[in-house]
Amino acid sequence: MNWAFIGIIVLVVFMIASMAIKIVPEYERGVIFRLGRLIGTKGPGLFLLIPFVDRMVKVDLRVVTMDVPYQEVITKDNVTVKVNAVVYFRVVEPEFSVVKVLDHIRATSQVSQTTLRSVLGQSELDELLTQRERLNQTLQRIIDEHTDPWGVKVSVVEIKEVELPESMKRSMAAQAEAERERRAKIIHAEGELQASEKLAQAGAIIAKEPTTLQLRYLQTLTEVASERNSTLIFPLPIDLISMFMNRGKPGNSSGEDTTK
Repeated sequence: MNWAFIGIIVLVVFMIASMAIKIVPEYERGVIFRLGRLIGTKGPGLFLLIPFVDRMVKVDLRVVTMDVPYQEVITKDNVTVKVNAVVYFRVVEPEFSVVKVLDHIRATSQVSQTTLRSVLGQSELDELLTQRERLNQTLQRIIDEHTDPWGVKVSVVEIKEVELPESMKRSMAAQAEAERERRAKIIHAEGELQASEKLAQAGAIIAKEPTTLQLRYLQTLTEVASERNSTLIFPLPIDLISMFMNRGKPGNSSGEDTTK
């Protein structure tokens, strides 16, 4: 018996068995072609193929995280910015992703880049900076419409960074500073208005009760005397002491002058 011949036969049988027996993990599917014709999808698990007749193409069903490189975009208000994004997608129809597109990952990347430039080019800079959620939803919807015939589902699109020119950064910083100054002046003016209203109310009360003005005068003297160590010469209104002088005259218990 020729042991070399037996070894060759065993090797051939092993090769044919390895070609016929296929194992596909849970996150993959095998798209099967028989003599060039699509016959369906198999997996996960173990299954058999006809050697030299069937051909299998594996398709990964997991979510793919793809970075969209920086794209130079001219916004609607003629500002040139650089924007990048990230796209999350996965294959939902393995047969379509093999039959209808050559490379679904590369095709999705190209569609994402062109859509990013198109959508952001129709938006103003303020919208790009303040309404990212709406723009993300718009990008996701448009890209998903393009990739749907390929069996690819785009779930999330997020704008990552917006790179502004240096001149625009300086202009925005100056605008922000001017806005803060405007708010500070408005707050100060509102404080002055409230203070003037309170002073007007106090003046009206003092006008009705002259005694309160005299009490306020004495309180001011007390405050000044307690804060300063030097000698002060402070004018004393005659109206302040006339009341006490009139009270000391005989026959006038009420403090009023009865002389005719």
